Amino acid sequence: MTDAEPTPIITTELNPAQQEVLDLLGAAPDARPTFSPSLRDTLLADIEDGLRDLEPELDPADPLFVSKHALSTVHGCEARHVAERDIPFEWSVPLARGTVAHKAIELSIHWRGRPDPLQLVDESLARLAEGTDGLGDWLATCSDVERAEVRALANERVATFLECFPPIKASWIPVTEGRLRAEVLGGRVVFSGRTDLALGRADGSTARKVVIDLKTGSFSAAHLDDLRFYALIETLRLGTPPRLLASYYLDAGRAQPEAVTEGLLRAAAARAVDGARALHELSVGTRAPVARPGYTCRWCPALSTCQVGQVHLGRADDSSPFDAD
Repeated sequence: MTDAEPTPIITTELNPAQQEVLDLLGAAPDARPTFSPSLRDTLLADIEDGLRDLEPELDPADPLFVSKHALSTVHGCEARHVAERDIPFEWSVPLARGTVAHKAIELSIHWRGRPDPLQLVDESLARLAEGTDGLGDWLATCSDVERAEVRALANERVATFLECFPPIKASWIPVTEGRLRAEVLGGRVVFSGRTDLALGRADGSTARKVVIDLKTGSFSAAHLDDLRFYALIETLRLGTPPRLLASYYLDAGRAQPEAVTEGLLRAAAARAVDGARALHELSVGTRAPVARPGYTCRWCPALSTCQVGQVHLGRADDSSPFDAD
């Protein structure tokens, strides 16, 4: 892992973008923070105290699952969250592209020699198509055009990753698509997630791990919240948080890093509590969803019946209560 030395030795010449990633990942020994061994218990107590009154309403046999996506949507527009929650999940080209690309990136880390992006994508498609899950079925039945689109889009993402990232060594302890899970309130609430890429591991109470989310498009504050949620789960699991979080924007070849602090984790815990309460109350119908308009209104499945969203997009009719007399 890059934490072994401030500047690990790489035998191949790096381009400037790769060198920036290497500089970001590296840390001198005195730059690795140490956290209190009681931090995990403190965070867990804060979370359970915040949700304690919901305990009689929750069943460990049917827990409330809280993911980064659920937190993001419920903290955004509750009306959109409810509308999307009721739509059955279906695989599509954009969704399949992400899964295929992540599988190909995983293969690239363990590939012998210099990997070819398209070869990695084809191997990933072949293996995922053999699966017994929904994606395997979709890949087996999708049209030739859809499969070609997935192949082309995934190849673009994998090629960009290999251009931007230095070769990742086994000694950095890389983990792709790492599953995270933490249970609170006796398993009545489950925080879950899956990291794109993690490097390193904790050394006792000294933080060394780096958690990276790979992104396309532009920066969003929600991306910071996603990674903070992952850091919270990691701390609840192990007791020692990651050292660093980073959203890496492949299109721009730039990272948005953030050091993990106790204050960050406490804020993430408070956000998780608020989100879990909202998810539960919306699920059982004890609160009405609040519409919070924004740029995502144009893609919302509830737009045709949401006056708030229509007003925001300038689509309301003359009877809108927001119109001037």
